[in-house]
Parts: sequence; C-alpha cells; structure tokens
Amino acid sequence: MKVLLSGYYGFDNTGDEAILLAITRELRALGHEPVVLSNNPEQTMNFTGVKAFPRMKPQGLLPALMGCQVLLSGGGGLLQDKTSTRNLTYYLTVIQTAKMLGKRVAVFNQSIGPLSEEGKKRIQGPLSRTINIVRDQKSKNLLESLGLKASLGGDPALLLRPSKTLPRDPSRIVIAPRGDETDITDRLKPVVRDLTARGYRVQIISFHPHVDDVAARALQQAGQNVEVLSTSDPQLALDQISAAGHVIGVRLHAVILAAAARVKFTGIHYDPKVEGFCDDALMPTFPRDFNPTELLHTIIRDVKPDWTGVEAMTLRARESFRLAVEGA
Repeated sequence: MKVLLSGYYGFDNTGDEAILLAITRELRALGHEPVVLSNNPEQTMNFTGVKAFPRMKPQGLLPALMGCQVLLSGGGGLLQDKTSTRNLTYYLTVIQTAKMLGKRVAVFNQSIGPLSEEGKKRIQGPLSRTINIVRDQKSKNLLESLGLKASLGGDPALLLRPSKTLPRDPSRIVIAPRGDETDITDRLKPVVRDLTARGYRVQIISFHPHVDDVAARALQQAGQNVEVLSTSDPQLALDQISAAGHVIGVRLHAVILAAAARVKFTGIHYDPKVEGFCDDALMPTFPRDFNPTELLHTIIRDVKPDWTGVEAMTLRARESFRLAVEGA
C-alpha cells in the first residue's frame, strides 16, 4: 500500500527528521511504500531512500495525494495555531483534500495544540471523520472535549535505536536548547556552570542548526570545556545521547530520543507537548521559569528511573501503524 506522509519534513529540524526516519522504516518493515511531502524533496529522498514531492507546489502535492491510498498527517505538533494560522490552514487543507479524493486519512501520533478557540472550531469538521491517533494523554483529552474520537499512540521516534553501542558515561550531560527561548537559555547558564564546576562533562546539541546555534554557543560559554554539536541528523543525535548519563531537553525530541535510548531525562516545558510527553513517560519536567538550583539537584540525584511509561508509549507507537494504515 502506498502511504503519503504529511508533516514538517525537509526543514533540517532533527526532531521532525527523527519522526520521518522512524515512520519510513516502520512502514517499509510492514510491507508498505512510504511517500513524503517535503520542503526539500531531493534531501528527503537522499535521507530516507523514499520518493518525495514538494509540499507547497500543487504540481507535486496533488499527484502525491492522488497516487496514495492512505494519508498520515503527522507525526509532530502540526495542528496548532500558536506560531501561525497558516500552518493550521495548510495541514487541514491537505487532510480535507485527501478525504475529498476518497483516501484513508489518519491524524498520526500528533500532539494537538496549542489552539485558540477559533482553532478548536476549525479542526472539528476535518477531524470528525478521520482516524485520530495522538501521542500524549493531554491531546487525547483535548480532542475528546471537542467531541472527537481519539486513540492514544506514541511518538514514532521512540522506535529508533542507536546505530552503535557507546559506553554510557554517568558524568556526561546533554542539553538541547531552543533558539527562540532566550529566557530558558539564560536560566540554563548557571546549571551548565555548576555542572562543569562539579566535574560533569556537558555537551550542547543544537537540534535545529542556524535556529538553536546561538543558544548553544551561549551555553558553551557558561561552563568549562563544554562541547557543542549542531546537527539535523537524528541518528547522530541519538548515538550521542545514548552515551550520556542525563539529558535536559527544551527541544521535545531530545527527551524522546533519550527515552528511546533509555537515558534519564528531564524536560523543560516551553510548550504543552513537552509536559505531556514527560508526564506520560513518568519523568520530571520543569516550567520555563524553573529554579536552576532545583533543576541541578534533579540532575545530580542518582535516582533509578521508572521506564514503564516509556515502554507503554513505545508499544503504542508500534501498534499505531496497523491501526492507521490497515485499521487492524
């Protein structure tokens, strides 16, 4: 079966590329043919080895929709109007066009929101006759409050695995900031300073090159001998995370990849999707105005994590493919 993927793909964002890599691998393993709507089709084809079409050009979008049997809208946090109403318009238009063409449509392992009251009204019609699979309980609650049916899945990136076995170093801390969250970056600076003063090795990973790089460099300057890695390659990021003792994630997929590698993590919830994932994973999370000292104590405490939440999400993520594509 040919399955078309609609998401924030081809924008050099490590988190979204991690989702894409996981979805294409899983669909192929199930015997399906994935096809991608991408901002950079050539790059996406080189990265995944699957065919890709330009997401914004009708001469690419329409043939892709007409040639598929199933549309997966997601994963990611696509249905929100916090950053722009245009994003919501685009993804809803793709969903509605696929439905008009008689395709099977699934909202696939998304986080829903933040949505304005107008945004909540806009999604009700398009999502009333689709398969809705969300990746966190908060999103499921939101859809159900709008009278929409939803199933609980899991982020597909949880299915990724490190490409090589690296020795885990409990004294190595990975931090993934966001370039547009300068207040959070400022609060992380004393955490970096104190960690390195205590002998911890800190690595800053910029998950969205050119967007997060300034924040990464600012944190590098806050401590001693801090490493920086700027990459949009999710496999490289996962391999680095797998060798760490703890991950502090402002970027959602820093904590998701930590969960995939079973590395302890703490989220900073600038957005409800980070809090939703950490809550479901039974892992600590802090608000954007967190106390740096409290965060530091959470990192250095030697507490054995409870992985049952992550294991449950991983199982749901795997099972969600059959539900979305085959209805099984």
